[in-house]
Amino acid sequence: MIARIATVGDNCIDRYLPPVDCSLVGGNAVNVAVNLCRAGHPAAYFGAVGDDEEGRRTRAVLTRLDVDVKSLRTVARGRTSVTVIATGPDGDRHFISEDFGVCRGYRPGDGDMLRLKTMAHVHIGWLDDEGFTRRALAEAGVSVSQDLSVNAEPRNVLPDGLAVAFVSCDGSEVEARHLMETTLERGAQLAVAMRGAQGSLASSGGEVFRGTALPVTVRDTTGAGDSFIAGFLAARLSGKSISDCLAQGHEAAAQTCQIFGGFAQD
Repeated sequence: MIARIATVGDNCIDRYLPPVDCSLVGGNAVNVAVNLCRAGHPAAYFGAVGDDEEGRRTRAVLTRLDVDVKSLRTVARGRTSVTVIATGPDGDRHFISEDFGVCRGYRPGDGDMLRLKTMAHVHIGWLDDEGFTRRALAEAGVSVSQDLSVNAEPRNVLPDGLAVAFVSCDGSEVEARHLMETTLERGAQLAVAMRGAQGSLASSGGEVFRGTALPVTVRDTTGAGDSFIAGFLAARLSGKSISDCLAQGHEAAAQTCQIFGGFAQD
């Protein structure tokens, strides 16, 4: 099937320290693309890998999982992004180091942008293009979402023009509501606050909708938020209500919490 949904931005090799001691393909945009495909929505991934073993592995894994990689760029003599992760006894992950490699400085080329403008929806992950892709797609009338919590540089995560802005909040519901209000005031049409075990909130400026996290035995929280985003978007693209979108997001996140990495790769 032809992909009508795309994700743009980061990929990486997640290297888990002992006792987990394994490496997996990941990254926000990649995790969302894979989980959209698994939810029945063919997706294309736009990003960059190095001309190295890790880059070839990333392309091979995505191809095997039916992600469209025609717009995945290989950078000659480049280095694929690597993230080193430690996982605690409760399954919570901690980033020890992040080498963004060729993801840093990546932005879609002219041909990529023409293709992206044909998509029904585009999700942006970690992308340090100063908002170029978001603005260009929004101005072209494309529905765009972005995870505003995966990039610490404000110039890359402005919410104006976003159909859906995903934010993370570990604090109280009052703090989460304030974060959503600020995000909406700055131009997002719908704000979704992901709160881990505390559930989620969503609002477009009127009623606030709540989602409930499912009780599971957590092995690893890596990629849980990305899976939530994919579940939410899959439901939204199917015309479901906001409440149902939140519920489907939590179902996807719960599945991911029970494995290592953002998706099963065996």
